[in-house]
Amino acid sequence: MAHLSVSSPTRPVSSRSFTLASSSSSNDDDDDAPLPFPTALPRSDFLAPDFDPAEYLSSLANRHQTLEDLRSDLRERSAAISTELLELVNANYTSFLSLGDELKGGEEKVEDVRVALLGYRRAVEEIKGRVKERGSEVAGLNQDLSSVRGDIETGRKMVELDERISALEARLAIGSTGHDSDESDEDEEDDEDELEGAVGSSSAKLAQLANQYITIDELANDIGRETSFVRKTEERLMRCRNTILLDLGTALKEAKRAGVRGQAKLLKLMSIYSLVDAQAEAVKALKSN
Repeated sequence: MAHLSVSSPTRPVSSRSFTLASSSSSNDDDDDAPLPFPTALPRSDFLAPDFDPAEYLSSLANRHQTLEDLRSDLRERSAAISTELLELVNANYTSFLSLGDELKGGEEKVEDVRVALLGYRRAVEEIKGRVKERGSEVAGLNQDLSSVRGDIETGRKMVELDERISALEARLAIGSTGHDSDESDEDEEDDEDELEGAVGSSSAKLAQLANQYITIDELANDIGRETSFVRKTEERLMRCRNTILLDLGTALKEAKRAGVRGQAKLLKLMSIYSLVDAQAEAVKALKSN
């Protein structure tokens, strides 16, 4: 059977003796010396913090013991440790089960922690309530701000509407004579320069007046026809429109009387009627003498 390590004998080994090689002694008394018996493995070896099985086994190379005997020894030691562990658990099992009952004095600590957690929870809920309330307040203020901004924008549009109507009224009052000198420059590049004196207001001027009225009408729609301010300006708007149509009718009649010379202007006047959505009035003006 294999051995971990044995010394080479100088002669056959009997059942009663074992001869070790030695350079210092070879007395006959050594022939009757008993065989060396390996000591038990110390338990402290296995309790070392840095215990390594492979390294520990390699340190047993000089042990006078067969490998099988060493295995048997280790198995017995393992079984003994397992038995000892089982006995230790059984001996302390009752104490382990009663450990929870033996703990005293922790109820107050647990209650303190519970009360602290409840207080923390109430504080969190209170903060959440204040945040929600502040959020609702901010949302309301944002709505108020949006409403105020809308009112300011509406007020600006109302001011602009009044200014534009006043400007259109002024132009219509000035242009009612049909001989505005400040518009003569706009007619210099018109093909009807020689005809302007005979047919009254120029088509360019009437087109400007019509576009100005359309801008005012769209601004009134933007503000809202149902608002009291716009309803108060409806009469002024209607008067401006009627005045423009009256000037258009006059210019249309004069263009008709001019015959061939007034045909170009006649077409321009018809397009102006279309701008102010007054095609029916244009047809009536054409049919009238």
